[in-house]
Amino acid sequence: MSSLELSNLQPAKGSKQSDNFRRGRGHGSGNGKTAGKGHKGQKARSGAPRIGFEGGQMPLYRRIPKRGFKNRNYKEIIGINVSALERFEDGATVTVESLIEIGLVKNPRDGIKILGNGNLTKKLNVKVGAFSEKAKEKIEALGGTVC
Repeated sequence: MSSLELSNLQPAKGSKQSDNFRRGRGHGSGNGKTAGKGHKGQKARSGAPRIGFEGGQMPLYRRIPKRGFKNRNYKEIIGINVSALERFEDGATVTVESLIEIGLVKNPRDGIKILGNGNLTKKLNVKVGAFSEKAKEKIEALGGTVC
């Protein structure tokens, strides 16, 4: 560490505010006296009301009807039927990337699940998030693998 000299003085880390506008420091500062709060009134005083407060009137966020419920843990899983995997060549490896490449999936969202609807005639190595029991059976019956 270098020695402490006038040329390398710095404020302590975290002590400088990002809003470097010094309020209430006299007329010359351009923001003295009332410090940008105007004259009197509720908003000039400490403890001004919270955002959305409408002076005792029922606030907008409480007046509007609420409908339903949105689960924040919801996962959007894309379902692909076994019959759609017929597009792949025999012995191919099916991954999320290959499904996007071939055009079966545009956006994998939160995951992909292979479903058992339809028939499969090719041996495939399928590596995606999830499988239904029927889909697993159909792929493994032809000598393919799932993981």
